[in-house]
Amino acid sequence: MPARARYEREIVEAILDEALVAHLAFTHDGQPYAIPTLQARVGDTVYVHGSAASRMIRTLAAGAPACLTVTLLDGLVLARSAAHQSVNYRSAMILGSARLLEAESEKLLALERFTERLVPGRWAEVRPPTAKELKGVSVLAMSLQECSAKVRSGPPLDDPPDMPLEVWAGVVPLRLAAGTPRPDPQLREGIALSPAVRRWARERP
Repeated sequence: MPARARYEREIVEAILDEALVAHLAFTHDGQPYAIPTLQARVGDTVYVHGSAASRMIRTLAAGAPACLTVTLLDGLVLARSAAHQSVNYRSAMILGSARLLEAESEKLLALERFTERLVPGRWAEVRPPTAKELKGVSVLAMSLQECSAKVRSGPPLDDPPDMPLEVWAGVVPLRLAAGTPRPDPQLREGIALSPAVRRWARERP
């Protein structure tokens, strides 16, 4: 619905900064693909990464047009009629082409951002990538030059004749919640939950 469109950059950025997973769509040899992948924003740029040998990386690095989307589901909108069932959501879409990062410093910055997007503070707790690991991963950058959002919020929009129906209507909120951290079965005895993970899990009950 056109009325749900939003073009303010701050709205697009807020959606990107909350969403962990994006879908990156492109066409290769006439076949469309939509690949789920992690995304991370730094300023006016959104980064995605993958194996240097992947079809997605090779196709987009060659300049193929791309469409990156993210969606946050905020609630089930339950109406009095089947025709008006819906969901509250926030989504963002970026159009353009991707640039392959060549500079090691920029690639490291992007990988740090990916790590910090998962758990803030985690980059300082883990071993940084080796030269071999850096070589095996490729990072693509997409500009926010052409982007937009769509947002739906609020209660159901039932038709006036349906309002007297004895049917419960309203919104069931949805959110992503963290569970109790589970240690790796091969974790050496005596290693406590790291501060970054403990803090992250506590803040997302």
